[in-house]
Amino acid sequence: MNVTPPTNVTDRPVTVIGAGTLGRRIAAVFAAAGSAVRLVDTDAGQRDDALRYVADQLPALTARTGRQPGRVSAEADIDAAVPGAWLIIEAVPERLDIKRPLFGALDRVADFDAILATNSSSYASRLIVDEVAHRHRVLNMHFALPPQNMAVELMSDGETDPAVIDFLESRLPEFGLLPFVARKESTGFIFNRIWAAIKRESLQVVAEGVSTPEEVDAIMVANMAIAEGPFRLMDRVGLDIVLDIEDHYAAENPHLPDGPRRLLHEYVDSGRLGAKTGQGFYEWPDQSAARR
Repeated sequence: MNVTPPTNVTDRPVTVIGAGTLGRRIAAVFAAAGSAVRLVDTDAGQRDDALRYVADQLPALTARTGRQPGRVSAEADIDAAVPGAWLIIEAVPERLDIKRPLFGALDRVADFDAILATNSSSYASRLIVDEVAHRHRVLNMHFALPPQNMAVELMSDGETDPAVIDFLESRLPEFGLLPFVARKESTGFIFNRIWAAIKRESLQVVAEGVSTPEEVDAIMVANMAIAEGPFRLMDRVGLDIVLDIEDHYAAENPHLPDGPRRLLHEYVDSGRLGAKTGQGFYEWPDQSAARR
């Protein structure tokens, strides 16, 4: 189906569904580029925390972009936040029982030319469109960990109009984002598929008692000239999220080793989720600093 890409993008807001770790970061990036942003979360505490996070981040981010920041607001439901938006990005937990009805509702409420994107890191967008009538405007739009990492991966749901992907490829750089297109469906897209192998083997090395999280990170930094190793990065993402992703990979491929998931369960089951709880593989005494 041929579609007309959104018009008046500069005058219309971006809506982000989910005000957690990634949702608030995505909101900050678009706001720093001058876009109005509407955050949606049913949890009032999450909304307040997200607004504080964005306010804290905007001075540094707008100094980088040289633009006046866009207004950021928070709403409890999609009916107030979705109409009028040109782009709606879902950043809720990695659960299909949440995503599928959500996208059905978004499809009904959004403007006819709005793009509906899932930030899912492990589910192809074709798996979430059961209740969507206009599947030509749905796709994966996966952010890693903005604003430090500004790469964005785009992937069709199998029915996405190519004009939608072309449009995002051309417009996202205006917001400081670097789009990369997965040319065919791929669990984990491009980067996460490669990263999953590194992350999983790092966890296995520790699960077997060969090394420790600190030592693995140190040798990776030393040999690959990267800023942080895999265990600190997993702490920043959230170990509960990492475990959800690993469970999904294991469901697709039962031959994967279970050591990484057992190790993650030890931390998640004890409430040590990483930076957001102050403790994971590392201690994070200043949680707000750890999230920057």
